[in-house]
Amino acid sequence: MDLVADVLEISGVRGTIGARIEAGGSWSIPVTECTAAVLHVITAGSAWLEIKHSSPQSLELAVGDVVLMPDGPSHMLGSAPGTGAPVADPAMAARALETGEVIRLGSQPARTRILTISYDCDHTVRTQVLGALPEVVHIRGDQGEPGFDDTVRMIGRELSRPLIAGRAVLNSLVDVLLVQLMRAWLPTRSGHRGTWLGVLEDPLVRSAVEHVHAEPARPWTTTTLASALGVSRATLSRRFPAAIGQSPATYLTQWRMDLAAVRLRKTRDPVESIAAAVGYQSAPAFHRAFARSHGVTPGRYRAARREDSGRERV
Repeated sequence: MDLVADVLEISGVRGTIGARIEAGGSWSIPVTECTAAVLHVITAGSAWLEIKHSSPQSLELAVGDVVLMPDGPSHMLGSAPGTGAPVADPAMAARALETGEVIRLGSQPARTRILTISYDCDHTVRTQVLGALPEVVHIRGDQGEPGFDDTVRMIGRELSRPLIAGRAVLNSLVDVLLVQLMRAWLPTRSGHRGTWLGVLEDPLVRSAVEHVHAEPARPWTTTTLASALGVSRATLSRRFPAAIGQSPATYLTQWRMDLAAVRLRKTRDPVESIAAAVGYQSAPAFHRAFARSHGVTPGRYRAARREDSGRERV
């Protein structure tokens, strides 16, 4: 079972093409007020990234580099660190992030090309991968997994030579790029304990979570889960929270509520059948558990999500 893919799917992570920067000479552009994760791909030339966050830093980015900021902090892209007053208007930059416009900067021919991508998710889902990542994930063009640089080049080609269905191709490529970034970054880092990613550092906990994901409706207890793994209840009770910061029972309930939320949002299935699918034979017990998790009853959650979807379509 691919747990990371499982969580990306249930949390609804999707990438959207944002601003396309073409710059030459001296230039800079502010990126502010981001509500989603922001990723920059350097498809040509080089740039400097300056982040003013809890840990201010400057990064030099070369062609093929990809940098992801899960919290979308305010930052500056430019031709050099401390370039000075922004050349680009912040309002224009914010609009370009939403519409995918091309922004041309500097007084010289473009040597640097940057694609900005935003990744958003269903924030009502509590099991998240993006939230477990650090403030900045930087993958150099020469350190990615096999195929990583190919994806970056394919994105660059699609942008430089638009063809039919180009938007569909790009939307697929940006989702692939996020997975490849995580493939390149995760094996090089440790210290994920206490977050969901800690599941990848303990084989026993990973196996426990795989059991939960495979059979969420099964009446799991810490004892039955430990028995299925061939370990003592005490061992699982100790290692599970040490890895991901939650007890097995708490994680099971959270995962069930996340699955239920997705089905409430995406289907017209009766609440009773959704309750049974996530392990609740009693509808009132499911209503109470869902209300504790999401702050509203399943019916009100479904109605609110449909209203939100209606406004988005308008």
